[in-house]
Amino acid sequence: MTWPGGPEVASQVGVGGGARAGSAAGPAACAGTRRPEMAAPGLLLLRAAAALLLLCLPPRVRADEHVHTYQDKEEVVLWMNTVGPYHNRQETYKYFSLPFCVGSKKSISHYHETLGEALQGVELEFSGLDIKFKDDVMQTTYCEIDLDKGRREAFVYAIKNHYWYQMYIDDLPIWGIVGEADENGEDYYLWTYKKLEIGYNANRIVDVNLTSEGKVKLVPNTKIQMSYSVKWKKSDVKFEDRFDKYLDPSFFQHRIHWFSIFNSFMMVIFLVGLVSMILMRTLRKDYARYSKEEEMDDMDRDLGDEYGWKQVHGDVFRPSSHPLIFSSLIGSGCQIFAVSLIVIVVAMIEDLYTERGSMLSTAIFVYAATSPVNGYFGGSLYARQGGRRWIKQMFIGAFLIPAMVCGTAFFINFIAIYYHASRAIPFGTMVAVCCICFFVILPLNLVGTILGRNLSGQPNFPCRVNAVPRPIPEKKWFMEPAVIVCLGGILPFGSIFIEMYFIFTSFWAYKIYYVYGFMMLVLVILCIVTVCVTIVCTYFLLNAEDYRWQWTSFLSAASTAIYVYMYSFYYYFFKTKMYGLFQTSFYFGYMAVFSTALGIMCGAIGYMGTSAFVRKIYTNVKID
Repeated sequence: MTWPGGPEVASQVGVGGGARAGSAAGPAACAGTRRPEMAAPGLLLLRAAAALLLLCLPPRVRADEHVHTYQDKEEVVLWMNTVGPYHNRQETYKYFSLPFCVGSKKSISHYHETLGEALQGVELEFSGLDIKFKDDVMQTTYCEIDLDKGRREAFVYAIKNHYWYQMYIDDLPIWGIVGEADENGEDYYLWTYKKLEIGYNANRIVDVNLTSEGKVKLVPNTKIQMSYSVKWKKSDVKFEDRFDKYLDPSFFQHRIHWFSIFNSFMMVIFLVGLVSMILMRTLRKDYARYSKEEEMDDMDRDLGDEYGWKQVHGDVFRPSSHPLIFSSLIGSGCQIFAVSLIVIVVAMIEDLYTERGSMLSTAIFVYAATSPVNGYFGGSLYARQGGRRWIKQMFIGAFLIPAMVCGTAFFINFIAIYYHASRAIPFGTMVAVCCICFFVILPLNLVGTILGRNLSGQPNFPCRVNAVPRPIPEKKWFMEPAVIVCLGGILPFGSIFIEMYFIFTSFWAYKIYYVYGFMMLVLVILCIVTVCVTIVCTYFLLNAEDYRWQWTSFLSAASTAIYVYMYSFYYYFFKTKMYGLFQTSFYFGYMAVFSTALGIMCGAIGYMGTSAFVRKIYTNVKID
């Protein structure tokens, strides 16, 4: 018995039958050539930085599975990757951590080819099976398991927790179920026969299917024979389209997805209309009132009832409180936006899901390469606000996001090591990430900071800043910055929460996200909604003669992160069946990182849009 699809279908079947699967062309080997060392230290530093960045790129070299072409009877390697409980996608272990036996063929070692592959816990081990291109293999026993009490208990535990495993042939993944229990849960059975059906087109592998058969009852102190067979068949599937059958158009292109995009688009039209019609109309009245006041003599102006945002013109461009932290957050948010934009564009052009760890590798590479964006916007803002400790600001801006991500990963890594999970990050990978931070991100951030301070670091505000701060009058409770901050993130979250469901499902469940055009559209909608909301909030705040708009505009947009994190709790308890310390820590730890990064990005977008608005309205009014 067979079924199509990946492990999600295997879990629904639960047991019995086999798994038809295949997806994702793996990354090419990271093979580099050694060059003789140069005497110039500058060249050595540049080469070291380039080598670290190349770790992040999914390279394409070597032969066989790395170029995906074979000759007749050439060896085809079956890699065993990981095994783990179906409901905990990130809780994976080495395949041979279960007492499976290995084939007799000579072992082949595998190393992490990209940084993303190492961080995602890919642990490829050679199966020992003898497979040759276009060479059929009848059912053959390749090893024997001596099932003592300890090994039986390990298999029983795996079957109780619905363990599934993943293999790779020519970088195409295959999924299978370890075994099944009977209806009463008293007897447990192991699938012992792997029936492989491989499709080829010319000299390339374009399709792989697995059918699990040979159900054997687990009885202590017996021997279980493991067998396999290989059937080659000609296929009309093009090599470029060999991953299409693992995509799920019925899920990602569901009409609810289209409706959510349309709903968000209508929200954008509404908000832009609100800002352009109501706000601009109000501003026109403000300008008319202020022009009328300019025509009054001093006595009439003193007796007049002056109020509104013009009254805080001498304080509105006053430096924000804690300018060092504020400018670092703005710089980091601008960088996260740049990374998101570039990665989405790359994913729209290239099918990144076809290579193991390529999305994560691309994100790390782009983040390192866009470090000057962080330095430029953070450094220039800090200079305009009169900051003098620019080196400290540069360090904080450069390491704010890496420290948050690495700190969370370091904490979760302790749990992964305790569980002996494949997600435990190797020490060498930690060193590589630290080297990227110190030798790539920090120097590029320094370059951006210097450029920002020199090109746009001079304060050129349209109004002078008073020496003595103006007292802030009392106002209604709903005009307080704390209330504005709490309410400001509702509309931005409302514009993206449907897309959050699809993104969460692709990461925490067994779906491949490929509709990056939707993601790009949602990002644009999020930016427009965020800017409109923060402009409206800031106008009301300034109209109440409260000039503390910098942090308010940032936090009102950043509060979107709170709603996203709250939604992640709903998703965890009602949309998944995750359990256990490791998976729960992994989920809520990295969801906190994701939500915080999203909040910093939204905050930076909101501040930048609001800053342009504030500068514009105070430029157009006559100030004595």
